[in-house]
Amino acid sequence: MKGKCALITGSTSGLGAAVAARLAQEGCSIVLNGFGARSEIAAQRRELEETHGVRALYHDADLAHPSEIGKLMEAATETFGGVDILVNNAVVRHFAPVHEFPVAVWDRSIAVNISSAFHTIRFALPGMLERNWGRIINMSSIYGLIGATNRVDYVTSKTALIGMTRAVALECAQSGITCNAVCPGSALTPAIEERVQAIMTNEGLAHAAAVDKFLAGKQPSGKFVETQNVAALVAFLCGDAGRDINGAAIPIDAGWSAS
Repeated sequence: MKGKCALITGSTSGLGAAVAARLAQEGCSIVLNGFGARSEIAAQRRELEETHGVRALYHDADLAHPSEIGKLMEAATETFGGVDILVNNAVVRHFAPVHEFPVAVWDRSIAVNISSAFHTIRFALPGMLERNWGRIINMSSIYGLIGATNRVDYVTSKTALIGMTRAVALECAQSGITCNAVCPGSALTPAIEERVQAIMTNEGLAHAAAVDKFLAGKQPSGKFVETQNVAALVAFLCGDAGRDINGAAIPIDAGWSAS
């Protein structure tokens, strides 16, 4: 993958940052996108460049707006000549029953979680088709495979990503482009750590006990999925050995979807 350009949305922290680091390790130039402190993002970009000897670009597009997605894709093309690897990882979520779910929050969730993937794919595909090579990874979730209460935006959008993956995969089946969905279980990202900390505070539990409570009824391993392992799966799908995996929804959930 040396010399390829990889664009990872939602890559300034958590799972997206782990994917960016792994693809940089494989020799890809990296386009970062997401929100956070400018100083921390600048440090992340420098670390990618200095550690792996690649170039890294950051763009602050708000993926709820198609016009900003267009600017993100234009910047990637102007800097690196096109996007070879696209990882749609950006996500927002809200917790509420369906009948109490704020309409504005629903609209933003659908825009960021699913519509942005449509837009990045439609912008990236012409160049991929011209080069007869491309890898598209849609970051779905265990909740793309099963349902859950009080998170209708997340379950709906992560399930829809799998349908989008299948449609794109079939359209590109006779090219050198693949499109797959990765479905992680719970990983200890900053967002999940906040929820663990809330359990600690509200119930007076130690961290290990709060983790056990959080994971109860989820991953049979009783452990969080390692973000580095999800990143390694993405790297595998992007490599030569992933050529014949197309249109798949691959769980990496420590057995959750098997239970």
